[in-house]
Amino acid sequence: MTAKPAAAAARATVYGYPRQGQNRELKKAIEGYWKGRVTADALRTTAADLRRSNWQQLADTGIHEVPTGDFSYYDHVLDTSVMVGAVPSRHRAAVDTDALDGYFAMARGTQDVAPLEMTKWFDTNYHYLVPELGPDTSFTADSTKQVAELKEALALGLTARPVLVGPVTYLLLAKPAPGVADDFEPLTLLDRLLPVYAEVLADLRAAGAEWVQLDEPALVQDRTPAELNAVTRAYRDLGALADRPKLLVASYFDRLGDALQVLAAAPVDGLALDFTGSAAANLDDLAAVGGLPGKRLVAGVVNGRNIWINDYQKSLATLATLLGLADRVDVAASCSLLHVPLDASAEGDIDPEVRRWLAFARQKTTEVVTLAKGLANGTDAISAELTANRADLASRADSALTRDPAVRARTAAITDADGRRSQPYAERTAAQRAHLGLPLLPTTTIGSFPQTDELRVARADLRAGRIDTAGYEERIKDEIREVLSFQEKTGVDVLVHGEPERNDMVQYFAEQLTGYVATQHGWVQSYGTRYVRPPVLAGDISRPEPMTVRWTTYAQAQTSKPVKGMLTGPVTMLAWSFVRDDQPLGDTARQVALALRDEVNDLEAAGTSVIQVDEPALRETLPLRSADHADYLAWATESFRLSTSGVRPDTQIHTHMCYAEFGDIVQAIDDLDADVISLEAARSHMQVAGELAEHGYPREAGPGVWDIHSPRVPSTEEAAALLRKGLEAIPAERLWVNPDCGLKTRGWTETRASLENLVSAAREVRAGLTADNG
Repeated sequence: MTAKPAAAAARATVYGYPRQGQNRELKKAIEGYWKGRVTADALRTTAADLRRSNWQQLADTGIHEVPTGDFSYYDHVLDTSVMVGAVPSRHRAAVDTDALDGYFAMARGTQDVAPLEMTKWFDTNYHYLVPELGPDTSFTADSTKQVAELKEALALGLTARPVLVGPVTYLLLAKPAPGVADDFEPLTLLDRLLPVYAEVLADLRAAGAEWVQLDEPALVQDRTPAELNAVTRAYRDLGALADRPKLLVASYFDRLGDALQVLAAAPVDGLALDFTGSAAANLDDLAAVGGLPGKRLVAGVVNGRNIWINDYQKSLATLATLLGLADRVDVAASCSLLHVPLDASAEGDIDPEVRRWLAFARQKTTEVVTLAKGLANGTDAISAELTANRADLASRADSALTRDPAVRARTAAITDADGRRSQPYAERTAAQRAHLGLPLLPTTTIGSFPQTDELRVARADLRAGRIDTAGYEERIKDEIREVLSFQEKTGVDVLVHGEPERNDMVQYFAEQLTGYVATQHGWVQSYGTRYVRPPVLAGDISRPEPMTVRWTTYAQAQTSKPVKGMLTGPVTMLAWSFVRDDQPLGDTARQVALALRDEVNDLEAAGTSVIQVDEPALRETLPLRSADHADYLAWATESFRLSTSGVRPDTQIHTHMCYAEFGDIVQAIDDLDADVISLEAARSHMQVAGELAEHGYPREAGPGVWDIHSPRVPSTEEAAALLRKGLEAIPAERLWVNPDCGLKTRGWTETRASLENLVSAAREVRAGLTADNG
């Protein structure tokens, strides 16, 4: 059946685009600036060139309305803090002296000043800088960046729509500033913030903006009546402005729920909604509130977070239904394309049969344009695209890669006993302490050590054939010996081998498991200049052979101290991959868990007494709606226990988590039944230690005392102070001393100094405890 053309020609748009460039030009320019090799003017030129290239690519593809303001040197929430003048007092002097250096000081800190706290952007692996606000915060408008980027796009002859973080989401993402009472609610500052947004909107209108998009993704979470009332007030006031651009309020990542009726009734000109995954419920909810008569609807029907091709027929059916619910319907991706790589066509090493199933940012813009054309002109106008799309979808559904009968049979045979240790923690811990003989407040690191230029060159030389495998492995052995020697001289109690052979904590394992596909150019921003290449989880998972045993065993043979085996847990293997969408996540997690269980058991059999299975994504992947939490946490914690429960009682199982709101999942952390957990705590001032204590967490924990995402070196006194704060919540016999996270991104100079200070702090506090007990 041929779809009828839309009453008003549908337009194609997106909310944001990858920032880094085809070859990560932005990363290289920023890091060059930090090192003094790139001038500020050269950095700004690189950024302007990338913005222009992005907009031109979007326009050439057929995007009718390009986004501006989404480009960032580090983080769009930090950009918003600058826009509204919410600069912490400790950074004010740096910002006033040099705006660019002050901006990076807020993001990364300096040796003398701590950075802003960093945490995950909703349930993605993108990290944002948390605004710090208090009752004395005063806001001032600075629309310089937003206006300049709009003018750049308009000068190219493009239709452009500035994109801003909305005022309610901005305040809901904020935390009380240091020294402010924990019960302070940043949302109480709304009436103080709205005039600043009004001023920015007026500036953008004066610069030529017809529409401005205000992103409110916080509204897809559970919100109280008071918070929904704040939304009503915010958009009543902004909608009533006399001289303003048209307002498009956008929300994404899940269904809006009660907030949809509030926004539908608000005096704004349009809504942008997600209609993918669980957010597909927005369709029925929108019909239930009577649609959006007289307003524009931007329909996010192309998944902006995953990399599978769109089902055109399904999306067109959704769009056809939406036509009767709004004055006009335009087509978009479900969220910013920041969360996907740039271009699937660059992946020449991927099997062409698999590559046809993939859509990165450039392919997704084509999908958006195709759907808008079909909606505007009828399906006959895109008949060739529909035929090709059906063939690509069928290719994936029928592929042998997606189903392995042996894997599915093993997964089906899992029993409850497979996910339980043979003895309870109270009995295990006695056996572990006797076996390991560790001191009070044992010290360790999270796993990785600096990835030096020499290591990167060695990997490049191996790929290029300039050295053979034997030569490369000798280089790895040299690095392992150096890392172990440094730790032993420093006095670390439980060592790591430093992971010099690993490119990434997920990709390294994905490349050795069946069912995964690795990319060569699929870079996605995690934070700042940190980019990762999430592998593609395309089929059933199994482990053909041991993945880490060889190097862990080699490291253990070099020292009498325990060396941790290091693995990435099943939830994180899913969360930091582009996961398959053709079966329940829990089923995929169990497949990965069984593969990891084989590895854990082989490590133990090879003599490894401490094994760490990292799950930093456990909180990140928590559904945004509380009604969905229980089902997720059930399979997530089960998959971790399935990975780790096959070992002896005297084998100590560790896990690690970082940069998330752990207080929301303390019970789940308990349910993992790990013997030791290490957690990020330095930037959040040991907040998690109190949350563990309040819960009554019974196991051992290492809240971090060194913020590794900042280049500053914490002093012995600073680390000792954090450690003593941790002792206020966690008994000394259950407290470990460690950094917040792995050291891969740090340099050796700061790593040596910081780790020496960390060990000195542990010794100092340990000596005080011994003296007190003596």
